[in-house]
Amino acid sequence: MRRPRLIVIVLLAAILVASTAAGTGLAEGAAPAAPKGGTEVHRIVVDGIIGPATARFILRTVRDADPASIEALVIQMDTPGGLMRSMDEITKSILNARVPVVVYIAPHGARAASAGVFITYAAHVAAMAPATHIGAATPVAVGTGEGKEPDKAMMEKVTNDAVANLRALARRRGRNAEWAEKAVRQAVSITEEEAVAERVVDLVAGDMHDLLRKLDGRTVETDLGPKTLRTAGARIVDHKMDLTERFLSTLSDPNVGFILMNIGILGIMVELYNPGAILPGVVGGIALILGLASFAIVQVNIAGLLLIAFAILLFIADLKVPGHGVLTAGGVIAFIIGAVLLTEHQAPFLQISLRLILTVAALLAAFFLFAVGAGIRAQRSKPRSGQEHLVNAVGVARSRLDPEGVVHVQGEMWSATSVAGPIEDGQRVRVVELDGLRVRVKPEPDPPG
Repeated sequence: MRRPRLIVIVLLAAILVASTAAGTGLAEGAAPAAPKGGTEVHRIVVDGIIGPATARFILRTVRDADPASIEALVIQMDTPGGLMRSMDEITKSILNARVPVVVYIAPHGARAASAGVFITYAAHVAAMAPATHIGAATPVAVGTGEGKEPDKAMMEKVTNDAVANLRALARRRGRNAEWAEKAVRQAVSITEEEAVAERVVDLVAGDMHDLLRKLDGRTVETDLGPKTLRTAGARIVDHKMDLTERFLSTLSDPNVGFILMNIGILGIMVELYNPGAILPGVVGGIALILGLASFAIVQVNIAGLLLIAFAILLFIADLKVPGHGVLTAGGVIAFIIGAVLLTEHQAPFLQISLRLILTVAALLAAFFLFAVGAGIRAQRSKPRSGQEHLVNAVGVARSRLDPEGVVHVQGEMWSATSVAGPIEDGQRVRVVELDGLRVRVKPEPDPPG
């Protein structure tokens, strides 16, 4: 009765904590209250992969931006690229925005690669900080599966579609369409000074305040019509991701998905070997589902998943069939190969870290080798409790056995049968066999002296 009560208490506490955190996260992610007097510019920071969480964050911020009180929305961006679907959602949102959207590639050393190029081209105004660069927008094949190379005809279609998309954005915003095509077909990149000279971006700004000064007086075309920016001295209001967006952002990391998947596998295995534990099974099931959801976002190689599943089967087989660790060694090899294949066709920033793969493989190998060793030792060790422990135990006859009587063994009285002739009362005996609740004994010589 105590275990179900404890589980209910833990679940209620978790729900309470999650509810509190959700309220805090939503309040943090909501649009901040407008400061009294003066103009304001809203800013969001995108630092990392362009994925579903980033798209949701930008779409929500653009949608909620009030053109009556906001001069512009600045997207400060530093990204290696991301998913095309998320990128398309962001560019559509910017093209239909009611407020001017400014993409600012910053801070110093930042970049806008791959999907970042498309988002920059979609902006009403594009700016870069010193020592930044933009380019390398060639599409990368994702989700080819089964270990096959990407289809050349399909990749050509994807590339042509990306070129047409970027050229359309260039015409819409009056930017360099020829360079845009080179960025897709030849993966070229340029610095901030070259970008201004090539009409890829509009200006270079050292920081946010410098950016606002240089934006002041510019006229841009929004979904509501032309708008002249009045940003000099404007207040900067920062937006944050809400709880859901932060959760999706974490989940979209393939390394996190890989860790969750392994936690799920171990949790379910612990539950199967310890029925009724409940908690490992619940945690393992949730972790496994979240891990698979993470891999669904980045589209993994099915062959890698099959190899990992095969590795787990080898680990379990080594627990059942004493193979002295041979099956576990094969499982480790299959696990490492499968984990490497899992995201091999993704862009480098969407691949699982090799260091993480080796670390998890070593931990799994150590766990299963320990479990196998403990199981073998348990099978070979002598019983230490129960009736089987009586075999070979030495006791004393408490009546004459001819052939039946009573003996005292290990602090208890047992009905006994002699298998080696009559045994006198008080004589030492040794148990040779169990027969239900009766022991079979033979005389035991007295110790020397």
